[in-house]
Amino acid sequence: MAKINILDSSVFNRIAAGEVVDRPYSVVKEFVENSLDAGAKNITVEIERGGKDRICVTDDGDGIERSELRAAFLPHATSKIARAEDLDHIHTLGFRGEALASIASVARVTLRSRAKGAEEAYELHCDGGKLSEVTPCALGGGTEIAAENLFYNTPVREKFLRTDRGEEGEISNFVARFVLGNPGVAFRYLVDGKLSLQSFGGGLEEAVAAVYGAGVLAQCYHIDAEKHGIRLRGYLGKPSFTKANRTYQSVFVNGRYIVNNTIGSAISNAYASYLMKRQYPFYVLFIDVPPEVVDVNVHPNKADVRFENNQVIYGCIYSVVSAVLDGNAAALDFVVGAKNAAAEVQAEPAAEGKSKDVSAAQSSFLDGAAEHAAFTQKTESAPHGSDNSFENKENGDLQSTLRDKDRQNYDELFNFAKPSQMRGGAPLVFHDSGSGSVRAAADVPPPPSGVDIFAENKRFLEERDRRAKQQKWILDNAVFRGVLFNTYLLYEEGDDVYIIDQHAAHERLIFDRLKAEMDARTVMRQPMLVPYILTANAEEVSFLSEHLSAIEEIGFDIEEFGGGSFKISAVPLDLRDIDLGAFFADLLAEVGSLRGIRLSELLRDKIAMTACKHAVKGGMLLTDSEKEKLFAMLHGDMGLKCPHGRPVCVRLTKTEVEKMFKRIV
Repeated sequence: MAKINILDSSVFNRIAAGEVVDRPYSVVKEFVENSLDAGAKNITVEIERGGKDRICVTDDGDGIERSELRAAFLPHATSKIARAEDLDHIHTLGFRGEALASIASVARVTLRSRAKGAEEAYELHCDGGKLSEVTPCALGGGTEIAAENLFYNTPVREKFLRTDRGEEGEISNFVARFVLGNPGVAFRYLVDGKLSLQSFGGGLEEAVAAVYGAGVLAQCYHIDAEKHGIRLRGYLGKPSFTKANRTYQSVFVNGRYIVNNTIGSAISNAYASYLMKRQYPFYVLFIDVPPEVVDVNVHPNKADVRFENNQVIYGCIYSVVSAVLDGNAAALDFVVGAKNAAAEVQAEPAAEGKSKDVSAAQSSFLDGAAEHAAFTQKTESAPHGSDNSFENKENGDLQSTLRDKDRQNYDELFNFAKPSQMRGGAPLVFHDSGSGSVRAAADVPPPPSGVDIFAENKRFLEERDRRAKQQKWILDNAVFRGVLFNTYLLYEEGDDVYIIDQHAAHERLIFDRLKAEMDARTVMRQPMLVPYILTANAEEVSFLSEHLSAIEEIGFDIEEFGGGSFKISAVPLDLRDIDLGAFFADLLAEVGSLRGIRLSELLRDKIAMTACKHAVKGGMLLTDSEKEKLFAMLHGDMGLKCPHGRPVCVRLTKTEVEKMFKRIV
């Protein structure tokens, strides 16, 4: 029987570090959260080589007493809570007391601090969990903590870190979220000695402008709503202001940045009828709920939370966001300054052509109804229709707020929505396209045991490709016989007739040429008279920086331009009319989902789509010389398919044609 061992602190701290500190951004997150909990109003974050060499956070918070410096490195040592009951009323970002001990076990950490009212500052070093003596040092006030050579004693973990630019992107993303989530705190963020981001603690509007630029504010609704004791405030992007991915979405629950499915689904469903596929809304939202109804201790790095009743959270958020987007009367109470704008519209003389009713006031302050109607039409299946179960369930008892700490009213509130009334409560069903029948998910039979479905699929695809290669028709004596619908070219050879789709053929030729040029590194570039400037956020910058060489292989001349932007000064010659904004929007839509995927293959797919747009279209009348040139370029290979899989050519034999006319049976 194996002996049970009591692990030493140096061992279990390193084990804990596996969950608490998985990457350099985790260290930044823990350090900054400690500074915020200490009441800091000015925080400086410095990193070197993506945080691998050095991470330093300096603040002007309360500081740490000399007698408590060593205790700060002990496992489960914290000043945030003292007893189990405190876990039900968490008001701080940190509370477990394991982060600093875990970080110190896999890095060389130096802690300097001067408590408020103390005459001098003191410092303490911790090298892989081994503490030094506390000694005096020079520090004006607050705390300065630095972690160097992260994972130096865990080489396996260090080997799997991303590139310097990749890790820097992750850290930049979290620093931006700290700026947004703490608009009253001034931040300075330096990367390898250069100032990358700065805010001045002047409020949420200033914080959003610092991270995304001042132009974003004009594209958003500023909301501040309270519904059933849940407060929702921040900025909602207008439906016309969309992004290519979800990296422009920030949610803070009681000041903590989180990614939560319930909240995300509520907002996405509210926007669903306004946005096209692969478009995502922009928002920076703060959700304030009583601490006792949310559990923040459900994720190793506190990235998610759990609510006591997800249905109420979903319903409140969904109804507020829907009202604002729809521009209905309820939005007057939710949009900041809406009522004042409505009053001004009503006060204007009728002679000026201004309507004094509520709807005119709404269109004045939201300018949303007309804009939304021009942007898209709402469908009857929109999830925020008149049958909204949350709205229809409102009554007098639900108007009491949780801030009064009235638990009885709270219980009544959180029981008003039954699971059976939720739109997501219906069982998942599958529609059988062959028989038209509907089956529940539980009725779907599992695959036969011992059958490798992926192997079967692979064999099927290989067999399909083999047959396609056998269908290579070489036409030596084909005669042009005409055009159908200005789209299909007719050629006759012997007893066969060949129908060529001019668009599919031209698309395949463009794609093959671009692919060959890529492989041979002989792509011809077309310089741009005015360079195109692409602006991106931290995660997108990291993604593009890591794959610049692959993008250049396609034929783009792209380089970093500073300030989170890139300059594109040349494009592939064959794609000189490309819509660069749409192309890079499609490319950046893959941010966060490209682990293990070759970017060159992804870009070739994007090139295939662009080749489709540049090929001659169906219905386009070609001249005789253009028809001859297109046919000659095919080299008689009629078995080709366009990059999307459609056939370039279809063959009909004389026998098949005569059967159609019943000449033969």
